[in-house]
Amino acid sequence: MTTESPALPVASRRSGRVTVVIATRNRRTELARTLRHLAGLPARPAVVVVDNASGDGTARTVGEVFPDVRLVRLPRNAGACARNIGVELADTPYVAFSDDDSWWEPGSLARAADLFDRHPRLAVLVGRVLLGEEGREDAVSRKMASAPLGSPPDLPGPAVLGFPACAAVVRKDAFRSVGGFSDLLFFGGEESLVALDLAAAGWGAAYVEDVVAHHQPSPQREGDAARWALHRRNDLLVHWMRLPLTGAVRRTGALAAKALHDRAAARALAGLLRRLPAALAHRRPVPPSVVRRLERLGELR
Repeated sequence: MTTESPALPVASRRSGRVTVVIATRNRRTELARTLRHLAGLPARPAVVVVDNASGDGTARTVGEVFPDVRLVRLPRNAGACARNIGVELADTPYVAFSDDDSWWEPGSLARAADLFDRHPRLAVLVGRVLLGEEGREDAVSRKMASAPLGSPPDLPGPAVLGFPACAAVVRKDAFRSVGGFSDLLFFGGEESLVALDLAAAGWGAAYVEDVVAHHQPSPQREGDAARWALHRRNDLLVHWMRLPLTGAVRRTGALAAKALHDRAAARALAGLLRRLPAALAHRRPVPPSVVRRLERLGELR
């Protein structure tokens, strides 16, 4: 791993309590747009960009156009785990994740930091996601706002048991305590394992409507079938690692049956089977109380 950054440490260049961490790969145009939005915030946060071995000149553009950004150039694609590197470099107690095609609305990061300061059990704050140029509210945000898990008094909003990384601010120490994002999952629904491990350790996660992230999905995305396969593979890996084995077996059997006539399912199954021994080696079932919360969300049917 090599880094390119100004001589001064991150904290001396920017005041504040939140660092923005972005992992990127071959999305130079989208990343530049995101960095312009972040640079335009009234209280500019420190920003760490971790480049997953891009071949499109991403790192060169960041270095030339955004010299205040801390840049890490990886020799290989580390997937979602690239964010872990950014978290380690953050010199603030809280870290906000942005994707290379998402950014935070003015005032949101300061509000998030204030809420973390006031709620010591809070490990993840999930903001409202506005999609596209028209800013339509994401369906996941609407579901979180409906508070199916209630609103505990020691959290700043409805409790949640999952999060999209592009709209998440985390307490650095809590995130690090559960190991961050898993290299076994690599990419695709990687947030689920972090959320379960934080809940198992007694940390809280909450949705806060007036902390807002804008997401304009890049056109340079894998097709729906490939994305479905990645997410399905990782969903099942998380089941094998943390959730009751009866459900993991049932879901894997259903995927195997689907794989007989569906190429995306076959791809998901193949990826699952290659990683299953490692998943079982890292099996640590979550407490029954966490399982019951997932059942309330309808995620274990």
